[in-house]
Amino acid sequence: MDIAIRQEHPNDYMETENVVKDAFLDAENSDHDEHELVNRLRKSNAFVPELSLVAIDQKLNKIVGHILFTKVKIKGKQEHDSLALAPVSVLPDYQKNGIGNQLCLEGLRLSKAHGYKSVIVLGHPEYYPKFGFEKASDYEIYPPFDVPDEAFMVLELEEGALTNVSGVVEYSNAFNG
Repeated sequence: MDIAIRQEHPNDYMETENVVKDAFLDAENSDHDEHELVNRLRKSNAFVPELSLVAIDQKLNKIVGHILFTKVKIKGKQEHDSLALAPVSVLPDYQKNGIGNQLCLEGLRLSKAHGYKSVIVLGHPEYYPKFGFEKASDYEIYPPFDVPDEAFMVLELEEGALTNVSGVVEYSNAFNG
């Protein structure tokens, strides 16, 4: 399978949202509005166009996956900029082929290249640690809502970036619907 990862363009938006919708159609622990979340995030000041990536099946010239990183703040004694990774979407017929891994790795690489120091994710505790994510509570970083501790994770993109950083993550209002 020949997959290319590139930045999402505005003319991709409708196709991307359909991919996101289809990817979460049968997902457990989903409210099935992730495609609407992506749409809202694109319109927010948290949106970083360079960190909205699509996976293309080059043989079919078709979008088969998407990942989005948006700006968040970690608010404690001081305020620190970070990114939230959400969501990662791959069409059901393309899942379990490493496309999500490719999207994550390229997104994390680009996040670091754009000068971001850390990434927050609320996700599967069995999946994200392979990219280096650790429990956020180990860094005294907490979500603004009730979630299982092991599902709320953080990754330092630069060693020591979270030294002396603690607090509650403040997400864009776009996450609230």
